[in-house]
Amino acid sequence: MLLTKGQKVDVTKGKALSNLRVQFGWSADDKLSIDASCFVLSGNNRCEKDEDFIFYGNPAALNGGVTHGQASGQDKEAISLCLSKIPESTARIAFSLTIHEGEKHGYYMQDVSNMYVKLIDADRGEELFRYEYGADLSKETAIVVGELYRHNGEWKFNTIGSGFFGGLASLCTNFGLVIEPEIEQEPVEVVKQPNLSSIDLRKKIVQITLEKKKMVNVAARVGLVLDISGSMQLLYKNGTVQEVVERILAVACQFDDNATLDVWIYDNEFSRLKAATERDFDQYVVKNIINNRDIHKFGRNNEPPVMKDVIRKYTEEEESNLPAFVIFINDGGVVKAIKKVIVESSLKPLFWQFVGIGESDFEVLKQLDTMEGRIVDNANFIHIKDIASISDEELYHQLLNEFPLWLKVATDQRVIRK
Repeated sequence: MLLTKGQKVDVTKGKALSNLRVQFGWSADDKLSIDASCFVLSGNNRCEKDEDFIFYGNPAALNGGVTHGQASGQDKEAISLCLSKIPESTARIAFSLTIHEGEKHGYYMQDVSNMYVKLIDADRGEELFRYEYGADLSKETAIVVGELYRHNGEWKFNTIGSGFFGGLASLCTNFGLVIEPEIEQEPVEVVKQPNLSSIDLRKKIVQITLEKKKMVNVAARVGLVLDISGSMQLLYKNGTVQEVVERILAVACQFDDNATLDVWIYDNEFSRLKAATERDFDQYVVKNIINNRDIHKFGRNNEPPVMKDVIRKYTEEEESNLPAFVIFINDGGVVKAIKKVIVESSLKPLFWQFVGIGESDFEVLKQLDTMEGRIVDNANFIHIKDIASISDEELYHQLLNEFPLWLKVATDQRVIRK
């Protein structure tokens, strides 16, 4: 079965599958040193110890549950998994491909062709799935190919194919590991691996997304509104909301000269929080939300009051020629009264990007495109069931899909002043 990018498939459901082999293949000049590897991740989407990174230098983990080795035939490398030995604490296993010192030598994923990964039933030698990827990559030096993850007691596979800059170091940083500097023997000096933080890496991915959408010179203020109603408790506690703040901050860093992300939270009340910046985003949610006793938390949802405060900030308190791009995270649908607020704000230089997460039907938000009474369509809705598992590349692609269209129409209609 040939898979496409973003596809999720059952691997073990309905099958007596005990041993799985993931085999990698590619074509490239011999000058390129290409390596396959994988990261064993906890529920926080992080490697909890160095040994959870499996590659040629650490070829086995989990008491033989995951092993790295060479493949036969046209395949280059393989990672074998004994599923019964993988502990319940393992939520997912991410598979990657990297070019060793690619940026140093000027080698990139655009120089590699025919990249694929195959999932094999190792006991029967049967190929279950095949995923071909990489046609949309250019200057990246690392790829998260896909991930094996638990779902309702079974294993599923998610095809990703997302590129990273910074090679192996960028992947390790993304999954919570630190690459120690290497030392050359002649002369004796420290050769530093790219020391890019996760926010730096995400800024690069945003930049690539903007280039693809021809938005490199766009300037805007960026706001983030976070649902903190009762159903969101787990996402605040397990670090998912902190990840959201960091991911959206990367957008603000590219749009806003001050590299500042304005933040609101709301349930049946709302609070305007301290802005997030690159200097203080670490532990932002814990410091400014979870440990903040002045914030009302985990009540019912009521969106219009916080939306009106967003409008007040950007159009009255801080009036500017710069438009505002407001990302609104919600996990349970919204009250119908938001329609009136959206219609009234259609004359303002403000775009609402609603993001629904979880399993709700989001009936009101699905009607945004057909909402009448607006001079311009000033709102968009996307539904991401599991925001923790979507790649940065795909998230930014979806977030920034409608905004450039609004910018053009709003400028033509003089909603945005030049």
